[in-house]
Amino acid sequence: MNPFTRKLVLASSSPRRQYLMKESGFTFTTEKPGVDETFPDTLPVEQVARYLAEKKAEFFRLNMKDEIILAADTVVILDNTIINKPEDRAEAIRMLTALSGRTHRVMTGVCIISKEKEESFDETTEVTFQTLTPHEIEYYVDHHKPYDKAGAYGAQDWIGMVAIQKIVGSYFNVMGLPIHKVYQYLRHW
Repeated sequence: MNPFTRKLVLASSSPRRQYLMKESGFTFTTEKPGVDETFPDTLPVEQVARYLAEKKAEFFRLNMKDEIILAADTVVILDNTIINKPEDRAEAIRMLTALSGRTHRVMTGVCIISKEKEESFDETTEVTFQTLTPHEIEYYVDHHKPYDKAGAYGAQDWIGMVAIQKIVGSYFNVMGLPIHKVYQYLRHW
């Protein structure tokens, strides 16, 4: 059920975000923002996801008409350090080894803009992994797709099924979009 009639643009190429939006009843188009996803080194890690979501949404501001833009960014935080998307197999293995047997935070920042207004928010979820063997980590990296995911894993993938011991907060946030909050915000547009 689409809560409004205006055109909605999801500023993301993430198949997981697209899936969550579609399954929640939204009608939308997708456009990938052409932005550099860097952030100032001095920015506190808790502000990075929202900062990047706002940066992505801002990319569309100049050419906006009557549409609503929804942009999001997800980061994984371990020991007050952001773990981005891995660049190669070795980095994915290092990331998953660091997460093994530990609790980390997943933060998604969301920015919704139109010509009339702008709203931003974020959501934090704590995720605890059980201890993984090197063989399990290598199996996941070699048989799944960790390279387009912050922290080198997807909660909906094999590793999420066998390694996530506990989630405190929104599961869908770990997938890349706190859809319950997105729905509540978009109802008022």
